Amino acid sequence: MDIVTLDLEGVLVPEIWIAFAEETGIEALKRTTRDEPDYHRLMEYRMAILREHDLRLSDIQSVIARIRPLDGAKDFLDELRELTQVIILSDTFSEFALPLMRQLGYPTIFCNSLSVGSDGMIEGIRMRTENGKKKAVEALQSIGFRVFASGDSYNDLAMIHAADGGCLFRAPENILREEKNLHLATEYSELIREIRSFIDGGKER
Repeated sequence: MDIVTLDLEGVLVPEIWIAFAEETGIEALKRTTRDEPDYHRLMEYRMAILREHDLRLSDIQSVIARIRPLDGAKDFLDELRELTQVIILSDTFSEFALPLMRQLGYPTIFCNSLSVGSDGMIEGIRMRTENGKKKAVEALQSIGFRVFASGDSYNDLAMIHAADGGCLFRAPENILREEKNLHLATEYSELIREIRSFIDGGKER
C-alpha cells in the first residue's frame, strides 16, 4: 500500500511566521526552516523576539485566522486523496494548525504543541518526538506502507531521504544546491505526476 506525507507550510499554506513578520513589521521573524536547519535554535530565536516585543499566542493566531491556503492547494489535496492516503507531517503546532486544516478539508496532520503561560506568552515547545517526520515515515514503512514524501525545507530532508520515493516542492536555491539528486516540483500538477509515477512503479513490482 502507498501513502504520501507532505509538509504543510510552503507546500499547502503560506509560511505562518513570514505572514506574522509582515503583519508586525519584524523582519527578523522571516527566518524559517528554509534558512535554519536546527529547529530548536530557530524556535528559541523566535520566542526571544516575541518576548522582546511582548507578543502573545493570540497575536499570532489572529494573523493565522486570515491566512488562506496557497492557490490550488485545496484542489491538489482533494485530487491526491482520491488517488491515495495522505498525512501532513509538520513541525508547526496544533495551536496554529486548526483554522488551516478547516480550510483544507481536515486532512490528517501530525504536528507539535506549545507551552503557553497564563499571560498568553509562548514559553516553550512540546515536540511530539524528535525528528518526528523521519520517524513517522519509518513507522509507516514498518507497517507495510510505501511512502512518498515531499516538502520544501531543511526539516523535510530527513523524511524525503527516508521515504521510498519523494521530491522537493518549491524549495529555495540554497537547498537545491545542497540536494542536487532530489527532483524538484514547482507546480501541483508536477507533484501529482511524481506521485502517480511512484504509485504506478509500485504496481509494476
